[in-house]
Amino acid sequence: MDTRSRTISTDQPAFAPQPVALSPTNAFRALDYRKEAAIARFTGGLSPASLSLAFADWFIHLASAPGKRAELASLWAANAGRINDYLLRGLAGDTTQTLTKTLATPAPADHRFRADAWQTEPFKLWSQMFLLTEQWWSCATHDVPGATKHHENVVGFGARQLLDMASPGNLPFTNPEVVQRTQATLGGNLLQGACNMLEDARRQANGEPAAGVDQFKVGVALAVTPGKVVFRNRLIELIQYSPTTEKVYAEPILIVPAWIMKYYILDLSPHNSLIRFLVGQGHTVFCVSWRNVDADDRELSLEDYRTLGVMAALDTIGEIVPGQQIHATGYCLGGTLLSIAAAAMAGAGDDRLASVSLLAAQTDFTEPGELQLFIDDSEVYFIESMMWAKGYLDASQMSGAFQMLESNDLVWSHVIHDYMLGDRTPIFDLMAWDADSTRMPYRMHSEYLRQLFLGNDLAASRYRVDGRPISLRNIRVPMFLVGTERDHIAPWRSVYKIHYLSSTDITFVLTSGGHNAGIVSEPGHANRQFRIEYAAGADLRVGPDEWIAAVEPRDGSWWLAWADWLAGRGAKDLVAPPHMGPAAQKLADLVDAPGTYVLQN
Repeated sequence: MDTRSRTISTDQPAFAPQPVALSPTNAFRALDYRKEAAIARFTGGLSPASLSLAFADWFIHLASAPGKRAELASLWAANAGRINDYLLRGLAGDTTQTLTKTLATPAPADHRFRADAWQTEPFKLWSQMFLLTEQWWSCATHDVPGATKHHENVVGFGARQLLDMASPGNLPFTNPEVVQRTQATLGGNLLQGACNMLEDARRQANGEPAAGVDQFKVGVALAVTPGKVVFRNRLIELIQYSPTTEKVYAEPILIVPAWIMKYYILDLSPHNSLIRFLVGQGHTVFCVSWRNVDADDRELSLEDYRTLGVMAALDTIGEIVPGQQIHATGYCLGGTLLSIAAAAMAGAGDDRLASVSLLAAQTDFTEPGELQLFIDDSEVYFIESMMWAKGYLDASQMSGAFQMLESNDLVWSHVIHDYMLGDRTPIFDLMAWDADSTRMPYRMHSEYLRQLFLGNDLAASRYRVDGRPISLRNIRVPMFLVGTERDHIAPWRSVYKIHYLSSTDITFVLTSGGHNAGIVSEPGHANRQFRIEYAAGADLRVGPDEWIAAVEPRDGSWWLAWADWLAGRGAKDLVAPPHMGPAAQKLADLVDAPGTYVLQN
């Protein structure tokens, strides 16, 4: 089936999905979907049924475990004794002992109470009592005999959110830094904070971007690497970037970004644009820019994303750079889609790929990290109901849940800084990109959640393309994989699992940073480091813990290592840059990058 458009016209073709006939059974299901969608408006996208099941499982098993309850009572008594001893020593005038003794040790990544102001009384006592309470609840919600691990994690997550509401650091009159600022400004910080809160509420109600985002306009400050849109269909615009060197490597690079956010995470400001970096290294770079779908696209499938996205892009590149293999690169969901396409191509004898690079992309979903808190059968049904009502899932519908995963960094730090201290958090390019959300069609996202996330069909070689199961083991081209140390979207140990699913040569990189900041790691970025190790296809595979123990970190950017890796896997002779767009296409008819799809709201 020819899935490609032969024009660059800005007119949108009519691709109206066929309506689904409502049988009596479908009509009944529609009633269920409407009910769930109505509830979702008040729950921020979290399924009450899923949360209730988790709580019931945890509570019933805790109530029937006298040993666990005795353990918790013992821990409570021990903590109470330690607090009592701390108070008595302070009342007795033992100032040195009181000021230096620590009741609870925070986790290494917990910086909430590290400031000097928290080392004075009574703030230190409050913070220590809160940490002890957190530790007690962590014990109470984990290792409950008979309880499902997933349900324990959900209850533990809920307990953390409730506790944070009572944290002394998140209340204005128990946070010493806020108290000091309030005294110094005679309450001016709280007045300014109230103004900031009202402005943010107004912007959110009107659908406006956060304060400060306006200065980062796409095509003006962001996504400014020169190029042309050389192909467009219903789902993608394909951007070819203009060369900056007299000669280029013969094999082009195709970048497949995630469609949950805009593509320009890889083309941010000029100084930290991965695309600009690759072009400057002498590569011919193409990048997919996904269209921001709407309700008319509800029936677009994951297979459509493969054919209209990856395969259509490969076909176009083949016209522009004929006879050359392509270095394919996928980021996040785009990497998962690329791995599906590469496995299907390998099984069909399609040898157009020279290599596959996957950046923070999962192919095995057995350990997907903290996201699994929100993904089970009940939650997926709830999300499907939300999508059914609109035809798509708006990223904002789940953004609150994702923010809660890193609530101290993404929620409470903002509340303290902007609303209690009265300052404004400086906006930078990555934050502006993060605010530019997109939508996902009903059918595609349902298939992704059920087949990949819940069913793990890709890793189990059950996922089907053109009616046949595909296997990642059929991929024979070399692979370059990148995981990030603090990734809660695609944990690096989950990314690493492709070692067990593939028998080709793999170069694995573990870089500092999180899911986004670890990938946007340009040369010269301070305090960045990475680990890198090559494993031949015939080598024995080791576990992630063995791997990290054996591989020493290096200072600097992994981009340079990737550029060397790409250069070593193609023709050594450089060639003249290819024509911009297909040879038959006039340059004047091509739209300038970043194109039109990325500008859609």
